[in-house]
Amino acid sequence: MRQRATVRQVAEETGLSIATVSRVLNGQDNVAPRTREVVLEAAGRLGRRPPHRRSPVIYVRCPYVLSDYFGLIVSSIAEAAATQRLEVLLNAGESAQRTDALRGLPARSGVGGAILILPPEPADDLVRLRDSGFPFVVVDPRTTPPRDIAAVSAAHFTGARALMSHLVTLGHRRVGIIAGPRDWLVTDARTAGHLAALADVGVLPTPDLMRHVPEPTVDHGHRAAGELLDRPDPPTALVGFNDKMAVGALRAAAERGLRVPDDLSIAGFDDIDLSRATHPQLTTVRQPLAEMGRMAVTLYTRLLDQHEHEALHVELATELIVRSSTGPAVVRGPVG
Repeated sequence: MRQRATVRQVAEETGLSIATVSRVLNGQDNVAPRTREVVLEAAGRLGRRPPHRRSPVIYVRCPYVLSDYFGLIVSSIAEAAATQRLEVLLNAGESAQRTDALRGLPARSGVGGAILILPPEPADDLVRLRDSGFPFVVVDPRTTPPRDIAAVSAAHFTGARALMSHLVTLGHRRVGIIAGPRDWLVTDARTAGHLAALADVGVLPTPDLMRHVPEPTVDHGHRAAGELLDRPDPPTALVGFNDKMAVGALRAAAERGLRVPDDLSIAGFDDIDLSRATHPQLTTVRQPLAEMGRMAVTLYTRLLDQHEHEALHVELATELIVRSSTGPAVVRGPVG
């Protein structure tokens, strides 16, 4: 536990007057935004966490399209917040990625804290926000969050391992992995889960059977699946980073006259509505998206009440959902 710095120490660190530092740390408004930022950053470095003014408004930032994935998380946050008599101020859409939203949050009038969904900002920005005394929770971290920042996610490694173990049990050994963006924490976790299940049966990772995509979309899944299926020795199964990419893989298989699952097994991840709208329906891993939103609100209210947390990083269980897109591996005889 760091010692709390005094107002005088913060003043000496910043070169500002004790009166100015005191106004910032006591949450008064008559301070220039840049001055407030300098004081809060210095206070964080020195170990002083100024109390944040309590407000019923949560700033919820989801800088992505509110699809059936992100939309479920945001909806559950709003519903859980309402039960706590909290209001939601939503910042959503891909255009939000181009704004420097986090820097101005501590000085934003009327906002009591934030829930940040898959934040694209680097960890240093989250540390600065934490040091300002501004309470926030991260949902589905994009990069590894600092240890003392509250975060909730799904058990991606465990879910991916269960999915690959299912395919291994069906006899699959040559499995094409269509992975997500390289700089996403969840990509590493799911890929590690897949490879762990293959290692259990003595199959070592082969880079030629893996593709990374810049965005987890249907089109990128379609393109990556096509590259894998056009190999001289194609895989007997494909696993997509998410259900959308698995849908792209289904299209690539159909274009090549392959029947799923008779000729090729395909699986996804997330269990969004799309996974049940395909033919055949997708084997996938169900993420507890609504529960992630509710847990984020629970962590947030505990932060406001200054309760001690037994665990700041919470992983919620995933569930393997077996449908008709996966079947026994095809045994191919020698060519010629």
